[in-house]
Amino acid sequence: MNGLRVGETNRNAWLPAREPPTVALVSTYPPRECGIATFTRDLSRSLREAGLRTWVVAMDEEGAGYAYGPEVRVQIHEDALEEYRAAADAINRSDAHVVNLQHEFGLFGGEWGEHVLEFVERLARPLVVTLHTVLPDPPPRARRVVRALCRRAAAVVVMSPSAVDLLEAPYGVPRTRVHVVWHGVPTIEPVPREEAKRRLGLEGRLVVSTFGLVSPGKGIEDVLEALPGVAQRYPQVLYLVLGETHPNVRRREGERYRNMLLEKVRALNLSRHVRFQNRYLRDEEIVAYLQATDVYVTPYHNPDQIVSGTLSWALAAGCAVVSTPYRYAVDVLSDGRGVLVPFQDPHALAQALEELLGDPQRRARLGERAYAASLPMRWPRVAARYAALFEQAVDRAVAEAAV
Repeated sequence: MNGLRVGETNRNAWLPAREPPTVALVSTYPPRECGIATFTRDLSRSLREAGLRTWVVAMDEEGAGYAYGPEVRVQIHEDALEEYRAAADAINRSDAHVVNLQHEFGLFGGEWGEHVLEFVERLARPLVVTLHTVLPDPPPRARRVVRALCRRAAAVVVMSPSAVDLLEAPYGVPRTRVHVVWHGVPTIEPVPREEAKRRLGLEGRLVVSTFGLVSPGKGIEDVLEALPGVAQRYPQVLYLVLGETHPNVRRREGERYRNMLLEKVRALNLSRHVRFQNRYLRDEEIVAYLQATDVYVTPYHNPDQIVSGTLSWALAAGCAVVSTPYRYAVDVLSDGRGVLVPFQDPHALAQALEELLGDPQRRARLGERAYAASLPMRWPRVAARYAALFEQAVDRAVAEAAV
């Protein structure tokens, strides 16, 4: 850690006795519709269940006006530089023993989110940074932001093993500083697939699904282009596209991408084989759809994506998975836990889907392996890993303060 700063009076008053630390989480947070917001809500809940105390500094868009719960004590509007400083000061005066910053470039203002550096440089508490994106060939400004965050942090968390290698090479972050903690998932108890379909009125269908906030780069059009041949062989196939358009995409360009998908469904005569749920789904709805899914698909276009919460949830539901080989998918689906197909290749997608839809035994084997792979991702285990890192960061700060 780079020099713990504390107030001039009662210098060590914030240092905890031998009890679980209080954690200030800096992130987007519900009701903002954002995957990292959902992740932070679930992490906070799981830490509290593990005996830690938590509260939230919420990253806001200008003019959003979210109605937060009482756990949100401080808000930062992403472009208001003075609010980053004020938030750090508020934490420094608070009961927080350690800070967990959820980092994604787009959450923070300034070029490549550099406003966040104002916050961490002013912060006088131990810092643990969770990186949701690690670019393999970053522009200089992006590299500077990530390196500064990692230098300031007592520990850096990533969610896939390949991210450790990425941080070591272009960013110069020692491997000993980086900890792999999987993306958390709920505990999803297996139910018979046909029973799950019956609850949703999907009896007699072979269900393929994708869920999450919809945006260009998700590759949904590739699945649509693969479907005519699949539907000819399996007329009962149904592809569910579950989730609304990403709010940032909708703000920039409206529903252009979704409208393109709808037009492709019409052009390919797929209306009997594709359904869109254009809304933000509750957790229990997502689980219900995943339990009814025969094959889950993540056809993403970005080869450097290092985490996918939606893929993690599909593993937890015991789904057979077909995916493009982005970094996180390769990490979690290797060794026979899923099927990888080339990027933007509808023909390969169609072939993989046809083979799996025609082989229920293979689907079951893949689902069992996926489910087993998800066990270390369950929130109680993930929260325990974070709690240990937080306690280590505080212990190191206590030792430094005593010198």
